[in-house]
Amino acid sequence: MKYFLKKLGTLVITLLIVSFLSFVAFSVIPGDAALSRLGTEATPEQVAALQKEMGLDRPLLVRYASWLSGFVTGDLGESYSYSMPVTELLKGKIPITVALTVMAFLMILAVSIPLGIFTASHAGKHLDRFLMILNQVMMSVPGFFIGILITYFFGLLLKWFQPGSYVSISQSFTGFLHYLIAPAVAIALPRCAMGVKMLRSSIISQLDADYVRTAYSRGNGKRRVLYRHVLKNALIPVLTFWGMTIADIVANSIILEQVFTIPGMGSLLVSSISNRDYPVVQGIIMLIAALVIIINFLVDLLYGRIDPRIRLKA
Repeated sequence: MKYFLKKLGTLVITLLIVSFLSFVAFSVIPGDAALSRLGTEATPEQVAALQKEMGLDRPLLVRYASWLSGFVTGDLGESYSYSMPVTELLKGKIPITVALTVMAFLMILAVSIPLGIFTASHAGKHLDRFLMILNQVMMSVPGFFIGILITYFFGLLLKWFQPGSYVSISQSFTGFLHYLIAPAVAIALPRCAMGVKMLRSSIISQLDADYVRTAYSRGNGKRRVLYRHVLKNALIPVLTFWGMTIADIVANSIILEQVFTIPGMGSLLVSSISNRDYPVVQGIIMLIAALVIIINFLVDLLYGRIDPRIRLKA
């Protein structure tokens, strides 16, 4: 319980720090949201009146406290550009980005775990060397470039999907998932390569441990030692990578949404930044930050579950 409460306290403090820094950042950067909304022809009196209406004339800490209390209750404010609650604006966008993130993450798990185990079990052999070369190539190629290649070869040449013809979930759930496969693959491939390399290295380092030799001396076979002893310990450092990967996947989902013309949070974030629609930008950033921090919190709890020594040291 002490370990849980300590990690929960860290989660809350981290969220507060991130929320304050992001709020301050958008308050001090050059530009006036009221002037951007009215246009350059607006008079100073009109700008001042709109600033008062938008609450921009209040002190920074007062505005932050008001925004934070709203965030805790699910009120992210009102969009300057769309004149509607940010929460309502995000309702139709969040499921799209979440679905793309989850699909890409499942692909990473489905590929990196078995391939990482396979390469570690065949370390030094010709097939392992070939896979490591291929792995290195995949790690060096950015996701957006893979997305462009997939769009060209599988979309334009092979006609497996029609680029730009996004299918909403309300139109067809199957069509929705089918369209997300290509961007999910573009996101997953480089991270699969990273996951394979990390798991392979972790397993190989564990194979030299004393407990492995003890397990073999008791008559356990290679497969039993690998899956019952080595894999559990090898996954501990890899969990940190997967926790960090979530943030990377969300960020790349936003980029790939632009490549594949997907109307998720990415397109909304880009347009809101150009329009200085700070309530929308702050809402999206805080949702992403909260998702990453909560996932890392769950990973820490999983650490303690896998290795009780971590709980005792905390």
